[in-house]
Amino acid sequence: AMATPVLSLAPPVEGTLVRRYKRFLADVELDDGELGTAHCPNTGPMTGVLHPGGRVRLRHAPSPSRKLAWTWEQAEVQGAEGAPIWVGINTALPNHLVRATIEAGCLEPWLGPIDAIRAEVPYGLGRRSRIDLLLTPATGAADPRPIYLEVKNTTWTAGELALFPDTVTERGQKHLVELMALLPEARAVLVPCPSRSDVSRFAPGDAADPRYGELFRQALAAGVEVLACRYSFSATEVSWQGLARVEQRGPAEAP
Repeated sequence: AMATPVLSLAPPVEGTLVRRYKRFLADVELDDGELGTAHCPNTGPMTGVLHPGGRVRLRHAPSPSRKLAWTWEQAEVQGAEGAPIWVGINTALPNHLVRATIEAGCLEPWLGPIDAIRAEVPYGLGRRSRIDLLLTPATGAADPRPIYLEVKNTTWTAGELALFPDTVTERGQKHLVELMALLPEARAVLVPCPSRSDVSRFAPGDAADPRYGELFRQALAAGVEVLACRYSFSATEVSWQGLARVEQRGPAEAP
């Protein structure tokens, strides 16, 4: 598949990861020798991408409402082919990426033509959850039902297989249950986003969360659609690389 640039990034500053601690913080030695503390926008274990001594890219975003001027955005890892690749680690980015991918028309073969996109719309039991993206199909679309999209950032891999989740996620389990409950009045779509260019397949992370794997297979059987959107990261842009093939079951043992 041809890579389609979907998002421009401000040029980053590169450095070396010293350590990540208290989940939200990372100490980085910048290439000019300065030691900086960056916000880590990923509270999970970051399996497969947390490498002290490895290269990282930071975004400089000073703001009066934030204590830290730097945000950690990318990590360099050894790709499945053995060559180094950059991986997006900011869990807030995939929502923007998927929206940009839809706006660029890349997902029209699967979603149909889209008229409107809304973010963070309340839904579910007592409307206590928020769906990442709610899409309104264009007038005359083959399937006129609203489309609910739940987006997941994915960095854990076993070779070319992307896996989610990398730890037990009760929130993720709940999202699958709520997606199933939307059927058949609406379309429910899970969008795992492998934020790295070296994967071709996606499966649930059974080794990390067997219950999530069970619910994932139930959701597929119930009619929840899974579109695993692959992205590649450079210093100044993110590109859509097409869909990864979805598999029902991840390895039982941690890769």
